[in-house]
Amino acid sequence: MTKIPENDRKIIEQAIYLPMILTILNRDLTIINSGPFKLKTPYTEWIEETMKSIQKELAAVKRYMKQQQIKVEKIKSDTSFTLYLFLYKGYEEQHKYFNPRLRNRTEELMKHYLFQRFQSPSKAKKVQAPYFSTY
Repeated sequence: MTKIPENDRKIIEQAIYLPMILTILNRDLTIINSGPFKLKTPYTEWIEETMKSIQKELAAVKRYMKQQQIKVEKIKSDTSFTLYLFLYKGYEEQHKYFNPRLRNRTEELMKHYLFQRFQSPSKAKKVQAPYFSTY
């Protein structure tokens, strides 16, 4: 049984997912810059602005975690699972995440940041938005 409240658990998961999204977008930016695109600027600006938004949110997550004495560490990863250590106000908990679930949730969040955050709430897919979302 976890001692971490649902609110803080969502923030901890943001600390896991947001860096993953930034890594993916950074790789995509490299591919676009070296690829045979005729007009690269619209794509690079779109990705860079999305990355800035994610970085702001990640900074807020890190600030909150520091204030609340919360830390997250990736312990190990294999082909099926990734193990994380959550340090929560003096308590330690280990949580296993199924890698396909990590990938799928990362994809959902990427869709949110790249285009769903600009849609009206009635048209947006009902994906749980990031906790610190400023949109």
